[in-house]
Amino acid sequence: MFIVLLKFSDNKAKAGVHMDGHKAWIQRGFGAGTFLVAGGLQPNAGGGILAHGVSRAALEALVAEDPFVAEGVVSAEIHEIAPARTDDRLAFLAA
Repeated sequence: MFIVLLKFSDNKAKAGVHMDGHKAWIQRGFGAGTFLVAGGLQPNAGGGILAHGVSRAALEALVAEDPFVAEGVVSAEIHEIAPARTDDRLAFLAA
């Protein structure tokens, strides 16, 4: 499981220009079953994504395709978590 942090850069003002492509990229991640959660980092600092069922290399390639990343609107950090304990509702994450 991975947490992807997309932190706004100095090019944050370009976000509006690339928003449609970014939203389509997020939808593609959900459609593929890779993204489990996506939302904003508060206060207005960027976004975060919980990803699952993908290799680090494949996730890195996917993140590089995000228009926000490609155009320097955000910088991306990918953190891997090896779940050792989960709530029963999230047991699939530990599998």
